[in-house]
Amino acid sequence: MSTPEINQVLAQMRVARAQAMGAAPAIEPSSQSDFGEVLKRSIDAVNDTQQQANSMRTAFERGEDGPDLAEVMIAAQKSSIAFQAMVEVRNKLVDAYKDVMNMPV
Repeated sequence: MSTPEINQVLAQMRVARAQAMGAAPAIEPSSQSDFGEVLKRSIDAVNDTQQQANSMRTAFERGEDGPDLAEVMIAAQKSSIAFQAMVEVRNKLVDAYKDVMNMPV
């Protein structure tokens, strides 16, 4: 996977997160960003999504007023999809690293 493809996947993940949170997606400036920082923010976003889904699930299980079953299930599915996408990005990064390491000098 090339760098533009990885950046595209990360951008899609940010847009999906923003849509899930009900906010407008943040548009980054055209300047170059540190790849590690972008990856860290994406991982943090996936973590936030999982924590939100877990808190909604716990509140529903306790019978607290708030989220209904449909909202809890949707949050759990969004969390699962975000995690699966992050795992796929990680797998592609590992494959790319292996390809680079196996290149003859």
